[in-house]
Amino acid sequence: MTANRTNLHGTAIVVDETGIVFIGPSGSGKSSLAFAFLTEARYAGQSSALIADDQIFVSQQQDGTIMAERPDAIAGLMELHGSGIVRMDSVETARLHYAVMVLSPGGSHDRLPQENELFPLPCGGQLPLIRIPLQCHNPLARFRTLVSNSLYA
Repeated sequence: MTANRTNLHGTAIVVDETGIVFIGPSGSGKSSLAFAFLTEARYAGQSSALIADDQIFVSQQQDGTIMAERPDAIAGLMELHGSGIVRMDSVETARLHYAVMVLSPGGSHDRLPQENELFPLPCGGQLPLIRIPLQCHNPLARFRTLVSNSLYA
């Protein structure tokens, strides 16, 4: 990792080498949606792992790549609201490709968000932003559909 890493409030995972960071305010369901992605991937026979839950160190490499690193103190731990803390397969570091904004039920959200939105990172750089409702059925499938229909595919 580089010296310019910064702490980001979010949950980061990797599914088949695609790094995804879930963003949103505290209590919005970042961990729950990330857990749904991980579970859906596992049932489909895909590799998946947690990078970090609640806080992630992010850095922008010289080539523009965005990397995520877990804090040692929370390695492999994920808090599932109302259920407690669970142990998950995890990786120490991984490249991030997308940011997912969690849309909470009943929240006021644009029906049609801007095309090709970007999420600016505190370390510099940005990631393509995908919006997914917390109560989505098959959220990983929706993510893949949205990604494949965007200019970022």
